[in-house]
This record gives sequence, structure tokens and C-alpha cells, in this order.
Amino acid sequence: RQTLALATELGVLVHAVDTYEPFLSELTRRAREARVDSLVQTHCMDMKDIPSVFPAIDLLWSEGAAYNIGYANALSTWASAVVPQGFAVVSELCWLTPQAPAAITEYFRVGYPEMKSVQENLAIAEAAGFRVLATYTLPRAAWIEGYYDILESRAKALVDHSDQSVRDLATETLREIEIFDRSDGAYGYVFFALQRV
Repeated sequence: RQTLALATELGVLVHAVDTYEPFLSELTRRAREARVDSLVQTHCMDMKDIPSVFPAIDLLWSEGAAYNIGYANALSTWASAVVPQGFAVVSELCWLTPQAPAAITEYFRVGYPEMKSVQENLAIAEAAGFRVLATYTLPRAAWIEGYYDILESRAKALVDHSDQSVRDLATETLREIEIFDRSDGAYGYVFFALQRV
């Protein structure tokens, strides 16, 4: 969705990067339907290779992709590709409260032990050569509407699937939703709007 929004709003070529080709094929189809296919070019590649393929980026927009190579590593790797005074908008899963319920802490100790607070991630961005312009925390509703509310019913339908790996994925998905429901706002996705110095 963000690729189509950027192409439509900015009216410039947008290079969409993902490591999963089916997502890129779906984007190509949707770009054609939206009549912005001439402004969208897809690339199936590793996030760490962005600077070698795109050495002069004016705006790097990353929703959930920094996680693939680690937030700190992503920012330090991508910084060399963002032109001076260029921008990066990067989302990252963050602790939002100083103390999370024990079950939540344990879940992420295994699932994402590198998760840090917003303040820690601000310091990481600055150390990578960015000035922080703003942060924006995704509201709780964004996790539910059009995501967990759809995912939950699909996962419940798959918990008795004949394939064990499908059952495992469905069970883990339901566990993730349960953790979110019990989190009391202890974590969330934060967008960091950054400018290369």
C-alpha cells in the first residue's frame, strides 16, 4: 500500500524492495490496476544490499523491513545510500513503557530480544548519521483493523490443518494476538522520520 501511495503522491519512480517475490508480483499487479505501474519498479533482494544497488536515495521508506537485518544494522547500512539532507522513514517495534507485564517480556525475550525503547532507537538513529525529525507511534487500532481482526479468524480455521507446519504457524499467530491483547500498550510500532546529516 505504501509503495502505491508514494508513487501516486510523489509522481516519481519508486523502487520497491522485498525478499519475497510473491509480494512483489502482487504489487506489480496492483500498480497496474492503479495505473501507476510506470512509477513502480520491483527488486527481489536482501535489505543489506540496498546501498550497492541504490547509492543515491532521496527518500528511503521502510515499514517493518529493518527488522530483517536488525534496526541498528539497517540504519548504519542504509545511511551511506541516503544522500546528504535526504530522508529515511523507518518503522521499528519498540518498548513503549518502562515496565512490561512478565508474559510480554518473556515472549519478546525469545521472539525479538533486540527490541529496544524509543529513546534507545533515537540514539541508534543519531549514531548512524541521522537527525531525528519526528516519531509517530502506530495506534492500537492499526494492529487490529484490517490485520489482527482478519488474521485471527484465518488462524483459528487452520489450527486443525493436516500439515503440522501450518498448525504451528496458526498457533503462533494466535499466541501473538493474545500477547498483543494482554500487552497494556507495552510495545508498538514506531515510525522514525529521519534526515541524513
